[in-house]
Amino acid sequence: MVKWSNHSKYNIATSGSYTVQVTNASGCQSALSAAIPVTVNTVPVTPTITASGPTTFCDGSSATLTSSPEAVYLWSNGATTQGINITTAGSYTVQVISASGCQSAASVATIITVNALPLMPTVTAESATTFCDGDTVTLTSKYGNRFTYGQMEKLHKV
Repeated sequence: MVKWSNHSKYNIATSGSYTVQVTNASGCQSALSAAIPVTVNTVPVTPTITASGPTTFCDGSSATLTSSPEAVYLWSNGATTQGINITTAGSYTVQVISASGCQSAASVATIITVNALPLMPTVTAESATTFCDGDTVTLTSKYGNRFTYGQMEKLHKV
């Protein structure tokens, strides 16, 4: 039993069964109130995020982020599944909610970086592209300084 002094409110932070008994100025005590059971549920531990691959990738690729297990998931992008497929750059966090309804703190952010693809090159032949064995054609291209020229399945880095 807790002595409340002259307060009509008392903050409870521990599970248990609580009753109230009043003592008046003459020292007389009332009967105990009905018991009020209080249950304090544990807050889930802060979740961790695991990436299925690199968190920096080229546009058109993706990464899957997965939260440590719990009953409900709240991702910073609005998703509510344990794992999410990410295709856009950003900072991603997750919070979890236990079966008893308690919400965790947000996870450490996972930063996703999406690199732009280079422009599609244009290729120009400096001479005829149909010729006899032993002759050559020079191909030129714009955009960038590292090129891969390919013939069917044969690729030659220049």
